[in-house]
Amino acid sequence: MERLLLYSIENREKIVIFYMDRDNNVTQRFIRVIDISPGSVLAYCYYRKEVRSFRLDNILSFGPVKRRVGA
Repeated sequence: MERLLLYSIENREKIVIFYMDRDNNVTQRFIRVIDISPGSVLAYCYYRKEVRSFRLDNILSFGPVKRRVGA
């Protein structure tokens, strides 16, 4: 898990996460990780258009953003 988060920091790459908020709603967020601390991730959230903190134990899954290829 930490490897992709570190990759996002080092390469300023966007990743996608599925996150459970405090009301137990699952949301999909596109983020760029800024910093990792014990128990949380500080990242720019493209949905909210601001820097947000995400609890690691509330991240259900994550992965790289697939780039579109086409004409």
